[in-house]
Amino acid sequence: MSRSTTNLVLARFISRSGGEAAFFVGIWGKAAFEFEANAPQLAVLMGALAVASLIGSTLSGLAIDRLGPKRVLIVGEIAFVPVALSALLATDMRSLSVVAGFIGLVGAPVYTAIASFPPFLASDVNRLTKINAHVETAGMAALVAGTAIGAAIAEWGDLDWIFVFDAATSVVGAMLVLPMTLRRVESTSGEHGAFAESLRGFSIVYRHNRLRFYVLAGTAVWILFGMFGALEPLFYRDVLDATPSTIGWVNAILGVGLILGTTAASRLSEPWRTARFLTWLVSGIGVAAVIYVATDSLAVVTAGGFLWGLLIGVLAPLLRTLIHVNTPEGAVGRVMGANQVHADGAKLALLGVAPILANRFGVQETLVACGVVLMAAAAAFVPHARALDRTRTVPVPPVGASKVSDEPLSPNP
Repeated sequence: MSRSTTNLVLARFISRSGGEAAFFVGIWGKAAFEFEANAPQLAVLMGALAVASLIGSTLSGLAIDRLGPKRVLIVGEIAFVPVALSALLATDMRSLSVVAGFIGLVGAPVYTAIASFPPFLASDVNRLTKINAHVETAGMAALVAGTAIGAAIAEWGDLDWIFVFDAATSVVGAMLVLPMTLRRVESTSGEHGAFAESLRGFSIVYRHNRLRFYVLAGTAVWILFGMFGALEPLFYRDVLDATPSTIGWVNAILGVGLILGTTAASRLSEPWRTARFLTWLVSGIGVAAVIYVATDSLAVVTAGGFLWGLLIGVLAPLLRTLIHVNTPEGAVGRVMGANQVHADGAKLALLGVAPILANRFGVQETLVACGVVLMAAAAAFVPHARALDRTRTVPVPPVGASKVSDEPLSPNP
């Protein structure tokens, strides 16, 4: 790896370690165990995070294309420090939800900038695939390290120290990015005003049959994550009768699966970089989610979490590479911003019905049903994915070579 790629990977690992500790153990721990939140309150918390993230992702895409991901990432990391520390002031679910909103607003540009970096460091698809896999491996390793550190802090100290740790990792992340050298890319932003140009990423995605398919495939996975985000802490508390540290330890095991998955993704050859394989991965994630929540056995939950992590670990870098190689050069930030808006919007989409379903059918039953729906829906789209792969004229288009099409959905590249 080049020095710039190494710095990006380290920045991703260190910064996300703090974020994972803060979210899975700090915020969830405070909400479910200190403030004894119910399902509607958790839905409000996750809703505040998701809505603010939608705004941050939409606005950051154009900034990345005009200023470059490096500047946006550094500013975002520094701005995140006071936001992370503000969690120390939360005294109830209302104030914690406000903090979650600011975390989403400032954290989304950081994530979008990280996701936009690889095309600025690579000019061929093989190198791009490896960089995406390295960055995702660092992120998944951070899930293991961050949740384990968060669990240790919760076990032997005070939950508030997790947010101090989160702030410190943002400072280190900014320092690592500062000396990086990027490939120069000219922005394709026009003269239609900042707001209109910010929305151009959505136009590019929806007018491009492959980008649309890839983004919506990822969206289906994030809808499942949204339901789990609203109800998973209650599953640990009410079904497993667990503690906040248990959430951290189980998610650390899930993170081990993520690391192995992203490592495997870096070795995927061209025949596996397909829409069909991506769709089967989405269906497999639904199966793993069912295993994860179908019993009250901590051993089964841990095994399901590991499998879930393994499949997501393969999917995440593959999905990002397929989006990158189909994105017009100079519009990476806005397309990745649109992709992130879909992810955040998906997590928000069913928050309103999650408490209703949980109260009517039970937390565990609702989560199991969500996994079954994802599995079935993804399997139904395999024929369309196969059609996309059959008509692809090149193995994977070179970075920046794909053009936006005005044609309706069709199997043509």
